[in-house]
Amino acid sequence: MPITSPHNDKLKTVRKLRQRRRERDRLGMFVAEGEDLLAAADAAGWEPVERFAATGSGLPGTEVEPELLAQVTELASGTRTLAIYRERWSAVPLDRLCVYLHGVHDPGNIGTVLRSADAFGAGCVALGKGSADPFSPKAVRASMGAIFTVPVAHAGLAQLPGTTVALDARAERTLAQVVEDIGQRADVTLLVGAEREGLPDELLSGVDHVARIPIATESLNAAMAATVALYELSKRTNS
Repeated sequence: MPITSPHNDKLKTVRKLRQRRRERDRLGMFVAEGEDLLAAADAAGWEPVERFAATGSGLPGTEVEPELLAQVTELASGTRTLAIYRERWSAVPLDRLCVYLHGVHDPGNIGTVLRSADAFGAGCVALGKGSADPFSPKAVRASMGAIFTVPVAHAGLAQLPGTTVALDARAERTLAQVVEDIGQRADVTLLVGAEREGLPDELLSGVDHVARIPIATESLNAAMAATVALYELSKRTNS
């Protein structure tokens, strides 16, 4: 039977997962909204814990009255479908390319980095101290489905695979110069910090290389910097 009450327990769970990180952490679940994201999950083989669809939409899932579904979505235009999934956390793989984010507070940046990592063939996005939740609604939306295809992990510097390359605006060498030194075969982890704070000195002192992206302004935000650097690093294997 369709869900017709705003007090339905399943809808209450959706609200909690959407609004509170502690509930996502406690239950190990998150919400994805919209047909495109759910199609990406299906394509990647993710089975939903629960799937909902607006009554009369013809989409699969437990039917919910459209006005009730609109009350539990963060999409400005509303949604015809959403689903709950179990979080997946990975060990940091030894892959040709990994991204490590430290202190990146904006979940939109996390999601955008996931999208860029997917585009440039990165094998993992690892999250360090102070980084936002990759399973928050904003991060999931910004990932454009990459949350379902790019492994995410918690990690410290000691767990990061391969040669470590940290972005720092004060570095003497450019990223292109460092990439040339690394060569074609090395596994690489790219380290990116928040736009204003950057990476802490104690972390920079422990990496293999420190590099800057030459730009005309003071800084790029974390997602833009990571995207530019991923493109530069991906050319090692695509050239």
